Amino acid sequence: MNIHLISVGNRMPKWVEQGYGEYAKRMPAECALKLVEIAPGHRGKGADIARAVRDEGERMLKAIPRDCLVIALEVKGREWSTEQLADKLSGWMESGRDLVLLVGGPEGLADSCRKRADLLWSLSSLTMPHPLVRVVLAEQIYRAWSLMRNHPYHRA
Repeated sequence: MNIHLISVGNRMPKWVEQGYGEYAKRMPAECALKLVEIAPGHRGKGADIARAVRDEGERMLKAIPRDCLVIALEVKGREWSTEQLADKLSGWMESGRDLVLLVGGPEGLADSCRKRADLLWSLSSLTMPHPLVRVVLAEQIYRAWSLMRNHPYHRA
C-alpha cells in the first residue's frame, strides 16, 4: 500500500523536510509514505484568499490517484488514539487500496476536498501550522505501523 500525502506548500523550512524525511524513510515498502506538494495559491496584498484555497483544492483533487481511500485532515474531523490509528492502518493495508491524506494550506482545505474525502481526521483540536502537520502525520503513521508490527519504537 502507498500512502500519498498531498499537502499544500512547497519550499518548506529545512527542519520540516528533515522531520518528515526521517519518518518517511523509516516506512517499509508495504506501507510507503509519498509526499505530493501542491503549490500554494497567491497570498499577498489584495489577494483573493477564497479563490487561492479553491484553486489549491482543485490541484489537490487532480493529484489523487484512482481508487484510493481519501482522508482529509480537518480540525473538525474525528480524533484517533495511536491504537485506533494502528487498527485503521491495518484495515487499510488489508483492503489493498492506496490511501490519500489531504493537508490544506494556512487557511485550511477547500470545501471540495472535504466533500471528496471518505473520512475526516483531526490530529488534535489544537490548530497547527500546516508544515508541522507533515511531520506529525509522518511520525504518527510510523508509530502506528510500529505498533502493528510490535516494533520497539512505539514503546520507547
